[in-house]
Amino acid sequence: MALVSIILVITVGGYLLHNIVLVRVGHLDRSIEKIKENDYHLDLHDESADEIGRLSRSFVELATVIQKNRETLEDEVYERTRELVVARDEAKQAAEQIHNLAFFDPLTNLPNRRLLLDRIQHALLSSIRVDKFGVILMLDLDHFKNINDTMGHDAGDVLLVEASRRLLASVRAEDTVSRLGGDEFVVLVEDAGTNLESAANHGERIAEKIRAAIAVPYHLEADESAHQTTVSIGLTLFKGNDVSPEVLLKQADVALYQAKTAGRNTIKFFNTTMQAEIDGRYRLEIELRTALKNNEFRLYYQPQIDHHGHVVGAEALIRWDCPNRGGVTPNEFIPNAEETGLIVELGRWVLETACAQLRLWAGDARTAHLSIAVNVSSRQFLQTDFVDVVTNCVDGNGIVASRLKLELTESVFLHNIDFVVEQMKCLADRGIRFSLDDFGTGYSSLTYLKKLPLSQVKIDQSFVRDLMIDPNDEAIVKAVIVLGQSLGLDVIAEGVETNDQFSYLRQNGCFLYQGYLFGKPVPIEQWDQLLSAEAFEI
Repeated sequence: MALVSIILVITVGGYLLHNIVLVRVGHLDRSIEKIKENDYHLDLHDESADEIGRLSRSFVELATVIQKNRETLEDEVYERTRELVVARDEAKQAAEQIHNLAFFDPLTNLPNRRLLLDRIQHALLSSIRVDKFGVILMLDLDHFKNINDTMGHDAGDVLLVEASRRLLASVRAEDTVSRLGGDEFVVLVEDAGTNLESAANHGERIAEKIRAAIAVPYHLEADESAHQTTVSIGLTLFKGNDVSPEVLLKQADVALYQAKTAGRNTIKFFNTTMQAEIDGRYRLEIELRTALKNNEFRLYYQPQIDHHGHVVGAEALIRWDCPNRGGVTPNEFIPNAEETGLIVELGRWVLETACAQLRLWAGDARTAHLSIAVNVSSRQFLQTDFVDVVTNCVDGNGIVASRLKLELTESVFLHNIDFVVEQMKCLADRGIRFSLDDFGTGYSSLTYLKKLPLSQVKIDQSFVRDLMIDPNDEAIVKAVIVLGQSLGLDVIAEGVETNDQFSYLRQNGCFLYQGYLFGKPVPIEQWDQLLSAEAFEI
């Protein structure tokens, strides 16, 4: 009986152990395996109050938290990945934009100067390897400025884009068409021929094809009639790397200049004479830079006289005492200074030197009333810091501002007229005076005289020279005098060399003069001789 009881107890105990413990533990174990497989759909519904029940419910809660955290983490990872992808795409796009800005023209999408120079360098090396000549064609559209002036820059842009398309269609796919800026383009052609003659013929054929393509009428505006333009082209040949890409472009530029001076709508090749001109300009530029460092320039002063014969001022004229060249006239070096930008530094030196001389004159009763006229180039005047440069010169030397007179030519007004007016008014408000130099020789406009704060106009010496023998010059001189009087402007005549010229000018109302009749430009050391007499005998 006792044995039966024991067996019964064991049987019941085993059943209870299996159903109450082992089965429930098995459910927990399967749930753990499901979670390992990222399956959070658990079948644990144990509501028992014992330890296993509490453990099952805690496990379900833990699994739910893990599932939510996992989903949140996955969402965050997805969002961050998406942001990284977007950032990567934006960075790639920005890099492409930077690359395009660095190497391509934004209007036409053609290679710019930087990329062109790189391709020319590769072409030079390639010409050695394949033993063939290459050709560089530089061209610009004839009278393109007229399009911008009469039809606006939008129409000009349309013309440039269409011209670019035609250029691309006129050359091979392996050739390079580049825009340097404005209406100036360069075409680089490789493998043009094995000898000089065949390469030249190949280049000329391309140039003629381009000329014909550009000449086809353009429709720049929907309601406008067709517009026709022509092109001037300069060519240079190359083989090997004896010259740099920059020199090749200068050669093509010289040839282009020759094409334009020959009447435009034509083709010119670079030659050795042109090369000599380039070399000469390059040497002159180097010597000019050296001259600025070594203080080789001097100011000469030519007297300006009133109708009583009294000296009222002087025009400051630059001279160059070059150790290698001797005395160099402004006509020889000023154009180079303008082209290279050295005119800005040179002009600043002239301003500083003239203002320093006014400071010295202010301390002498004989010269305290004198003014100095300084020529200012358009490139110098259009510098954004020009007003500060002038005012610093005046203030730094402690001079009366009205003693300084800036002479401007009409070329200044071909640029941004509003900016020019603003610059002039800023200086005029400080007391600095302005003279319009060479009036009548350029693009004269009464608009200038009405808008600009001028105090004087200067009759160009080309009109004064033949005043007594050329009725046209006489008419122009009279007109300028009357115009100046009507607007309340002083009128000064330059190039006065004879008493007859002087008498005519005085009788017709011009009361200020400058010219060899009264004195040549002289260094400041000889200036006292001009002041030794109270007045010139007139």
